[in-house]
Amino acid sequence: MASSELPSRRLAAELREAINSGALARGMRLPSERTLSDEHGVARNTAREAIRLLTEEGLVVAIHGKGVFVREKYRLARSPERLTRAARAAGKGAFLGDAEVNQFAPAVEVEIRTEAASEEVAAILGVGEGAEVLVRERVMSADGQPIQLATSRLPRSLTEGTAIEQPDTGPGGSYARLEEAGHELGHFSETVGARMPTPDEASLLQLSAGTPILVVRRIAFDTAGVAVEVNDMRLSGDRYELAYEFPAD
Repeated sequence: MASSELPSRRLAAELREAINSGALARGMRLPSERTLSDEHGVARNTAREAIRLLTEEGLVVAIHGKGVFVREKYRLARSPERLTRAARAAGKGAFLGDAEVNQFAPAVEVEIRTEAASEEVAAILGVGEGAEVLVRERVMSADGQPIQLATSRLPRSLTEGTAIEQPDTGPGGSYARLEEAGHELGHFSETVGARMPTPDEASLLQLSAGTPILVVRRIAFDTAGVAVEVNDMRLSGDRYELAYEFPAD
């Protein structure tokens, strides 16, 4: 470690190492600024800056009136069966499958609206720019903690008069309703990225400073290869892990 490194960064590195090694366990309260100052022989403002650095990294979280704590880590796995026809036949939408695998109590807040298709959405769904699309905005929670935002867009020509335009789409979710209407699903594609959240996203997901989000775009195609839905999901980066399997041939 370079001797020219700022004292606050040296202290942050020591605390980071203690967190990563488990010496400071998940959920444990950090020593106070005064204690850190005394134990490490640094000024209190140096201890305060070290804690700020760790907060920006998402390693610790300040709880008003209680102190600063090492962040708990929750790793939620998506159900490998979440998009299968068998799951839909059993009345399980994708998020309910996730809840079953991870054993959490699911809750979904839904807002429904229509809008004119943007150039990007129109190109994906194969409709004219400005064509009417149905938008389903969801805030998904696990045991009362918001963990995912999802915005689905579907051609209104496919959803009008179906339960897809209702908050509760019924057993199996929107995909089951599409197939009931004769749009048999053939395959899905997903692209995954990561970024820092917008202020609105951070608020809705109740994210601490320094927490990134995973950004997943899923497109559902029918058996003819026509896109019937584009779903933009934003997942808490410290709570979700994404796992994929691919054939080797």
